[in-house]
Amino acid sequence: MSVLSIKNLHAQIAEKEILHGVSLEVKSGEVHAVMGPNGSGKSTLASTLAGHPAYLVVDGGDKKSSVTLDGAELLELSPDQRAQKGLFLAFQYPVEVPGVSVQNFLRHAHNARFAGESEKLFKKAIEFRKHLEGLAAEFEIDPSFLSRGLNEGFSGGEKKQLEILQMAVLEPKFAILDETDSGLDIDAIKKVARNVKKIVEKNGTGILVITHYQRILDYLKPDFVHVLVKGKIVKSGGGALVTELEQSGYKELVEANS
Repeated sequence: MSVLSIKNLHAQIAEKEILHGVSLEVKSGEVHAVMGPNGSGKSTLASTLAGHPAYLVVDGGDKKSSVTLDGAELLELSPDQRAQKGLFLAFQYPVEVPGVSVQNFLRHAHNARFAGESEKLFKKAIEFRKHLEGLAAEFEIDPSFLSRGLNEGFSGGEKKQLEILQMAVLEPKFAILDETDSGLDIDAIKKVARNVKKIVEKNGTGILVITHYQRILDYLKPDFVHVLVKGKIVKSGGGALVTELEQSGYKELVEANS
């Protein structure tokens, strides 16, 4: 079993501290949801975990900030090294890369991810193509995506489908989904949730889903829910906490932690 452990994480951007000691632990196959009002630090948490250079990790007092994956400290690693260790970030707004086909991008990403696992590599491009087509069929993704430029001309829903395909190809130990439901209609949300659950069941991936709303969590059924307010986790619980938040909102939690 793999473990992603976040301890006393403090992070700042432009000399303003946003995260004030976030601690949580995600294990293989678990689905954790992080919810909270606008400006609470949810996307900062995702970017910091992934290694975005604009976010500076600092220590909180006499306690060191730490993020480990199976005991290996990630904060000392570059974003690509974190990805190779098995960490994946699904962007809220995936970028377009004109001229680079989805197939070529995923093949290079796959080779980098499994550079030390020769049994998972494909000697020929056609072999990888067949593997990719099989995954596209399994996850109900249009195979025509594979020959298109990366996210080039893709709708919001298509970009999110491609993020799912990337997860299926890279088999991350842990995936951070940063507001993956943003801008999606209900059918697209159901499809994303269904495919995320399939990846959890197939690969044992641990999921940290960051969202404002209950709707995607109705289908993902998180094991744990954490409420982030002003850069701190102020409440944690099981799936029932989602319903409680939907009914009461964040006002009382924000006022109690002002």
